[in-house]
Amino acid sequence: MKKFFEDIKKDIKFKSAGAGKKLTEETRPEPVLSSTTRPRHAPSEGAQRAGAAALARIEQQHKPKVHTSHDAIRNQVKRELEAEAVALAEKEKPNLAEGSQVKDPSSLSVSGVYFTCPLTGATLTKSEREVHIKEAIFMRFEEDAVEASVMMMHTFSKDRDKVKAAVDIISKYVDNICKNPSEEKYRKIKLSNKVFQEKVRCVEGSREFLEALGFISTMLPVEGQEEEEEFLVLPEQSPDDLELMKERRDRLQRGEPVRAVLDRQPQALRPSLNAQRFELPPEFYNLSAEELKKEQQQRSDLVEKHSMLRTKAMREKDEQRERRKYNYTLLRIRLPDGNLLQGTFYAWDRLITLYSFVRESLVDGWQPFELIAPGGQKLQESEEVALAECNLVPAALLTFTWDAAVQADIAAAGGKSPALLKPELLENIQTLS
Repeated sequence: MKKFFEDIKKDIKFKSAGAGKKLTEETRPEPVLSSTTRPRHAPSEGAQRAGAAALARIEQQHKPKVHTSHDAIRNQVKRELEAEAVALAEKEKPNLAEGSQVKDPSSLSVSGVYFTCPLTGATLTKSEREVHIKEAIFMRFEEDAVEASVMMMHTFSKDRDKVKAAVDIISKYVDNICKNPSEEKYRKIKLSNKVFQEKVRCVEGSREFLEALGFISTMLPVEGQEEEEEFLVLPEQSPDDLELMKERRDRLQRGEPVRAVLDRQPQALRPSLNAQRFELPPEFYNLSAEELKKEQQQRSDLVEKHSMLRTKAMREKDEQRERRKYNYTLLRIRLPDGNLLQGTFYAWDRLITLYSFVRESLVDGWQPFELIAPGGQKLQESEEVALAECNLVPAALLTFTWDAAVQADIAAAGGKSPALLKPELLENIQTLS
């Protein structure tokens, strides 16, 4: 029996070193017996039960707790997010068919699409933004657990209806407590409760928010059951504490998702004959380069075949379908001095966004001006029209003109036209290759 328990200990150590990986009968290696060794007899049934119990206790000791310190949670989440980021980056790689060539990065008009984290100010690529924002939110727990948990609930879940349902139920918890502060039943949440399981627990950050309110995980007996169950229990609150709970409930209700902001990457460019030449990276497209090429060929063949039968409505429908292929657009604005102003936009950004970008880049942005699209179309800032609807995707060269009447008044007063772009843009002006 002593030898058996020594063997059990060795077996336990082996399983711990192998992270609990079990060998099946099909994969278990056959033992190699030397001439001096003999097969060991199987232990008795009682010994097997004792060994199994010992192993279960050790495995239970090594089993990680679900809710540990914020550092442990953050480290675990970081590992998971890094794995997600690698998978996302692989998924977003362009599916170029055999024989197609990858563009030289040095020949691209922009190196990629970038975003700014509103919490840290960091510049991020498309594949980095989600991971970075999640990490930034977890870092907020050290400063304000309520704010961080509110961000979690509104950001991590993509289903806005589920988030709203969870927020409504938690708000109801708070309302009941504030109306009945001495009633213990309102200060206890049974985690196995069906409503809690289906409406609250499924939203990441909900438990963290309840704990930030002061709820504590406690095992309590349940009538009619032998085993205790986990509850979140809130200690009795003072009047001031109740007011603070209401304020935190309001913060939860006002919460908004934390989203990375598109970095327009404003760039001043010197006058160039290549101003209308654009080489865009794959991030600008919803389809891969090979898919775009294939669809372009199919569309050309179809247009040629049915050119005489296509109505205006049909052509407009095809144009709209074409515009939906692009996520972003790269726009250049040719200024009166010949220099160019370049920026990246969402394809569905409105004209007012474009006008604001230009105005913020000018020394005298207060002066009225006009932007003219290719083909001579004047773009109206006041129109609620998306850039894609103005055929400004995936790239376009626009022309900038000052308001003629205002310029005439400035000239009559003896004024001189200063540099158009702000100094910080001119300091980093580049030449198109």
